[in-house]
Amino acid sequence: MAFTRRSFSAAVISRALPKAITRAIAITITISLATQLLPSANADPAPRKILSGWIPYYGMSTSLPTAVANADLINEVMPFWYTLKLNTKTKAPYILDLYSPGNPSVAIDVPLTTMRNAGFKIIPTITDGTDKLVLSKLLAKASDRANVIKPIMDLVLSKNFDGIDLDFEGFAFVDGTASWPTTKPNWVLFVKELSAALHAKGKTLSITAPVHFALTEKQKGYTVYAWAEMAQYIDRLRIMTYDYSTGKPGPIGPIAWVERTINYAISVMPAAKVYIGLAGYGRDWVTNVDGICPANVSKVVSTTAKAATFIMRNATMLASTYGVTPIYNEQYQEATFTYQKTYNGNNASGQATSCTATRTAWYQNPASYLARAQLVAKYRLGGLAEWTMGMEEQSATDGIRSTALTIAPDEVLLSLATDQIAVKYGSIINLTGQASLKDKSTLAGLPVSLEFKGFDESAWRQIGKPVTSETGSFSTSLYLAKSGILRITSEGSWERRAGLSPEISITVNPRLSLTAPTSAKVGTVFKVLVSAVPVTAGAQVTLQRFDGKAWANLTTAPLLAGSTEFSPTELIRGVFSYRVLVLSSADSAQSTSAPFIVLVR
Repeated sequence: MAFTRRSFSAAVISRALPKAITRAIAITITISLATQLLPSANADPAPRKILSGWIPYYGMSTSLPTAVANADLINEVMPFWYTLKLNTKTKAPYILDLYSPGNPSVAIDVPLTTMRNAGFKIIPTITDGTDKLVLSKLLAKASDRANVIKPIMDLVLSKNFDGIDLDFEGFAFVDGTASWPTTKPNWVLFVKELSAALHAKGKTLSITAPVHFALTEKQKGYTVYAWAEMAQYIDRLRIMTYDYSTGKPGPIGPIAWVERTINYAISVMPAAKVYIGLAGYGRDWVTNVDGICPANVSKVVSTTAKAATFIMRNATMLASTYGVTPIYNEQYQEATFTYQKTYNGNNASGQATSCTATRTAWYQNPASYLARAQLVAKYRLGGLAEWTMGMEEQSATDGIRSTALTIAPDEVLLSLATDQIAVKYGSIINLTGQASLKDKSTLAGLPVSLEFKGFDESAWRQIGKPVTSETGSFSTSLYLAKSGILRITSEGSWERRAGLSPEISITVNPRLSLTAPTSAKVGTVFKVLVSAVPVTAGAQVTLQRFDGKAWANLTTAPLLAGSTEFSPTELIRGVFSYRVLVLSSADSAQSTSAPFIVLVR
């Protein structure tokens, strides 16, 4: 069970995927085609979005189009594009971008835009690309942990990702079990500190880890990842429920084994955080060899050699090529077949030789995916995590969809209304809202979050937490200090989707304060001081004079630091009426003062 996804990546890329330039050309075509396959947003009923999965940098031409084509099932994806490295000279950790050199002809913003247009949250995966025990030692000191967290946060914020997924498999498969007692508490501290940094920015922390079981069981799994201890800090746990059989023929992830690790996970954290790993690949072992194999295959066609790998969508063709039919194993909920393959060639001395190998394959087929999707329904889990998207048969996704439809959450409809869309600073705004289901039944006792975002801001913030009444409505009053947008949201649950109301724009017009003389000497400058709150970005203040028929502009100045000063001069005697007009192109805020009179003698 020491097979890692990094080794799978290296093994597959050399023989099963096109070259970088071909991939780059293909992705631009397939993204366009896949977008056409996107299910209608108005489809009714809509399935629960229980599918997530990895989109590797080396498989963009198949993984991304598959994800887009099944967007009705997918809430988030994990681009498998980054690895953590250590600069041996500066001793500083950094994140190595694997996507760009692997796809030189397609800028990274192209797939990111495609993902966002499909409605996906983007939570890229970072693997541990350091040497043995390097990362474990980096987590031992608070200052070193901070140095690891910084490049992760820089990546998330610079690309506006929705979070990060950590796939640090070195602890389990490289460092050795003797290191676990030391690594485990430092890992928990690291997760806690990274979680705090991500959550402060509204980002998600996902952890991908191999299996873990209750400590009372004989098989305890990879305890170094400390599920119980880190549970309160993470938002997702994606369990690698595959690689059960590696050294000898057997199932990739037998269903009973999968269910055991799920039961432990949901005993230490909310089930909604837990995701079951799906294997899009199978393994093919040599179980017997008759004859002497050619020299060029003698090392791999051997009962002691590592199993070959293949992808699910090629399994049926592989079996039919050798005249066999896969058998579905009900105990393991996986498919298997055994076949014979003959290898002809020359031995090391150049003489003709031949051998026949008996090979046994195991893989997860569409029925396997369906069985695991049904575990999501049974335990009310967060969903499934596929390694990797694009390896599966289409009917496997259809099985997930059929299950997702049976557990589809109710759609929550939220509305928000205001008694005024423009208000003077310091005045009350009255809001009303309504929550109901799509069948028009009301939702009583539903907590909703009243959120605000200034026109000049990028992030929403909560400014109220009303609860709906027996009629599904609420009302509240508030003051706004600046112009911006209001909305209400509600959290999703197993029974209901998250709710989101249409947005309402509110303009907060400034409140003006004037200081001006009541009289002035002819031909002499007098001062008019204007103050306004709030200070609106881009506001211009205009001094106007009434000419007997209309208000005419005299002079305009920017509103800086909340005030500005005018210095008019009148060249004739008389009684003059003035006023001040504030306009802001940034948020349409405006205000006009009451007229004031100056006697010029």
